[in-house]
Amino acid sequence: MDQEQRNRNYLTDWTRWLPTTQKEVEGRGWDVLDVILFTGDAYVDHPAFGAAVIGRNLEALGLKVAIVPQPNWRDDGRDFKKLGKPRLFFAVSAGAMDSMINKYTANKRLRSEDAYTPEGRIDRRPDYPSIVYSNILKQLYPDVPVVIGGIEASLRRLSHYDYWQDQLKPSILVPSQADILVYGAGEQVLVRLTSALQNGAKISELTSIPQTAFLQKEFEKKDGDRILFSYEDCLNDKKKQAQNFKPIEEESNKKKARRLIQATGNEYVIVNPPFPPMTTEELDACYDLPYTRLPHPKYKDKRIPAYEMIRHSVNIHRGCFGGCAFCTISAHQGKFIISRSKESILKEVKAIVKMPDFKGYISDLGGPSANMYGMRGINENLCGKCKKPSCIFPAICSNLNADHRPLLEIYQAVDQAPGVKKSFIGSGIRYDLLVHSYENGEWNKAARDYMQELIRNHVSGRLKVAPEHTSLATLRCMRKPEFDTFYRFKKIFDQINKAAGLRQQLIPYFISSHPASTEIDMAELAVIAKSLNFQLEQIQDFTPTPMTLSTEIFYSGYHPYTLEPVFTAKTPEEKLNQRQYFFWYLKEYKQQIIRSLHRLKRPDLIQKLYSC
Repeated sequence: MDQEQRNRNYLTDWTRWLPTTQKEVEGRGWDVLDVILFTGDAYVDHPAFGAAVIGRNLEALGLKVAIVPQPNWRDDGRDFKKLGKPRLFFAVSAGAMDSMINKYTANKRLRSEDAYTPEGRIDRRPDYPSIVYSNILKQLYPDVPVVIGGIEASLRRLSHYDYWQDQLKPSILVPSQADILVYGAGEQVLVRLTSALQNGAKISELTSIPQTAFLQKEFEKKDGDRILFSYEDCLNDKKKQAQNFKPIEEESNKKKARRLIQATGNEYVIVNPPFPPMTTEELDACYDLPYTRLPHPKYKDKRIPAYEMIRHSVNIHRGCFGGCAFCTISAHQGKFIISRSKESILKEVKAIVKMPDFKGYISDLGGPSANMYGMRGINENLCGKCKKPSCIFPAICSNLNADHRPLLEIYQAVDQAPGVKKSFIGSGIRYDLLVHSYENGEWNKAARDYMQELIRNHVSGRLKVAPEHTSLATLRCMRKPEFDTFYRFKKIFDQINKAAGLRQQLIPYFISSHPASTEIDMAELAVIAKSLNFQLEQIQDFTPTPMTLSTEIFYSGYHPYTLEPVFTAKTPEEKLNQRQYFFWYLKEYKQQIIRSLHRLKRPDLIQKLYSC
C-alpha cells in the first residue's frame, strides 16, 4: 500500500471517531449507548473542541458514547431520536464558544461566518442551543436525565444579564429544564456523576457533587453557605444584581469555596463549590486520549474555520490568573494554572508531526495566556486563603512564582522534536509579566531570555498583544496594567527586532465603549495610536457576556466591589461615537471626528490628530 492510500485510509476510517449515527453505533456491535452527547459544533475529534474532550473522557471510563453534532432542531426531532435512549443520560453543550457571541456582533447583527460549522454556515445552530436541545430531549424522553455543560451553561448558572435580549435572566437551569448543570471543565465531575448513576443513584439525589448546579424546592442551610439576592430581587433592583457578583466571583476563584444559593421563583438554584484544580497527571491523561485530531469523515472536503486555525496547535495549560474584567476564562476555567508535563506536550507534538498535512510548523504553543505555563503560588497555603480574582492586578502578587524558565524549556524541546521546523506562539502574551522587576534576579533574566526567544524565533511577522485601552480609569476598570507597561514592552520589542535585523510588527488590541471609557478617552487613544504609528486593526466594541465584572457594570451601572456608579456607553450613538476614533486615519471619518471634537471642546486633539 502506497503512502497516499495510507493517508486516505487514515482520514476516512470512521471507527477511529466516536459514532455519530445508528449505522456507526451498530458497526461497533453496540445495542445500547450509555451517554449521547449533543453539541452545537461540528464534531472535530481534537482536544481544543469541548465535545471531543468530554466524549473521549467518557469513553475512557468504559462507557459507550456517541456524539450528535449540530442536530436539526427545526423538524420533527429525528436527529434527537435516531440513537434512542441512553442508559445513563443525555449530555448537552452549546459548543466551544458562547452561542450568542459566536453568532452575533456587538451591534447584534448576524456574523457572516460560524467558525465551528462546515463551510462557516450560520444556519446550523439555534440561539441558546443548551436551552433548545435540552427542551427537545425533555419533551421526547422526560424520564432520561439531561446534563448541560460547556461555556454557555457555565456562565449562566445564576441570574445573569443577557445583552442580546437586553434582559436579566434566571439561571439557565430554569428555561432548559435540565436536571443538573456542570460548570467549568467537566472531566472530574463526569467521573463522580457517572459512577453514582451506574451505582443506581437517581439524578435528583446527586446534590453533593462539586462543580455542579441544580434546582431544589427547598434546601438545608449549611455553615458557610453564601445566600445571594433572589432573582426577583435583582429584577427589581439592579444594584442587588451588582452586589451578587462579588461573592460569585470570589467563590469561583477560591481553592476552598462555599456553596452559593439563589432563590428563583419557587425554587432555589444551588451551586456547589468547584473541584480542586486538576493535577498535571490528570490533565495529561485528558490530553493523552486517542484523539484523531481531525474532523469526522462526514465533513470530507468541507472547511471548518476554527479547525483550520488550531489543527497544528498545542494547548499547554489551562486557567488564567489575569482576572480581566471583561473575560470569561477565569469564571469558566478558574484562575489557577494547570500545566501539562513536557512529556505529554511532546507526545502531542509527535502526533501532529504524523498528520498527513503537517508541513513542519506548530501554529501555537499556548493557552488562555501564552506565558503563564508552570506559574503558581510560592507558598500555596497562602493561595488557599486568597479570594482575589487576579494575581497580577493591581500589582503582581509577591507570592506568584513568575519564572519563565519552564516555558523556555518547552519551546526548546518542541523545536528540537523530529519533524518540527518551527513553532509559533499565537495565544496572547501577558507582557506585564515580562517587564516587571522581580526581587528574584533569575526571574528577571528568565523574562529577558523569554522575550529574546519569543521575538526572535516564535513570531510569524506580527505579534498580537492586548493593552485594551490607554485611559488609566478605563484600564483600572478592566483590571489591566497602566499603558506605560505597553510602552516598556514595545521599547524592548523594537530593540530586539533591530538587533536581530527583523522587521516584525506589534499589533495591539483595543476595546471601545468598555465601562468607564468616555468619548474623550477614545479620542486620546487615537492620538496615542498616531504617535506610535499604529493604524489599528485588532479592535472590538465591548460586548457584554454573562458572568463578567464588565457586564455587571454595563447592566447595573454600579461597580460590584465599590457600588459606585460607573459611566458606560450604551446607546448606538454613544458606541459609534467611541468606535469612530479607531479609524482616525481614514478620510471618510476625518470630518465626523473633527465635528465630534468641536462638540467636546477639544480642539487640541484635532490639532494633534490632523495638524490643522
